[in-house]
Amino acid sequence: MNLTDAANFRYSTKEFRTDKKIPEADFQQIKDLLRLSPSSVNGQPWHFIIANTDEGKQRISKGTQGMFVFNTAKVLDASHVIVFCAKTDFDDAYLNHLLAVEDRDGRYVEQAHKDMMNGGRTMFVNIHRNDLQDTQHWNEKQLYLNIGTALLGAAALGIDTLPMEGIDVEALNAEFGLREQGLTAVAIVSFGYRKTTDFNARLPETEIFTLLS
Repeated sequence: MNLTDAANFRYSTKEFRTDKKIPEADFQQIKDLLRLSPSSVNGQPWHFIIANTDEGKQRISKGTQGMFVFNTAKVLDASHVIVFCAKTDFDDAYLNHLLAVEDRDGRYVEQAHKDMMNGGRTMFVNIHRNDLQDTQHWNEKQLYLNIGTALLGAAALGIDTLPMEGIDVEALNAEFGLREQGLTAVAIVSFGYRKTTDFNARLPETEIFTLLS
C-alpha cells in the first residue's frame, strides 16, 4: 500500500468489529512507531497505556463516562486501545536520563557533540519551562506528532483507528495514577477493523489547497 492509498484508507472509524483482533506482529509494528516517532529535541515526552483485553479496556472506558459516554463502545469494541499520555514537565533528572540513553546507544562520537546536544536541548526546555511556561502544552504537541505517525502507520497495515479527545482526562489520570508519575492523559486511540456499516467523507482538493505560482 503506497502512502496515498494508506491515507485514503484511513479515517476516524466509528464502529469496530468485535470478532476480529489485530495480529500481534502487526500491533508490534504500531508499538515500534510509537517508540520511534519524532519529537522536538528528541525529548520523547510520552507514555502509552495499552489494552487489548476486556478488563483493560473496561479500565480505559472509565474515561468515557458521563458526557463522554458516546465514546464508550468505541473503546470496548476495538481490538486494542491506547491512552496517549504526555509528560507535564521536563526535570533535570529526565534530561540527564535522555542524554545517558543517547550516549549508551552510540549517538555521540565525541564529547563535544554530547555537550552541544545537551546545551541545545536544555536551552529549548528552559524556554518552555521558564519563559513561555507552557511545557505541558509543548509536550502535548509532540504527542500529536506521535498520534499522527501511529494513525498513518496503522492504515498502511490495513488497521482502522479512531483518535478521541472526547474523554474525561482527570478520570484517566486518577485511574492510572498519572499525575503522580508526572504525566497526564491527552487522548485515546482505538485500533481495530471497521464494520461494513461505517462511513466517512473528506473535503475536495479545491477547498483546502492554495497553489502559489
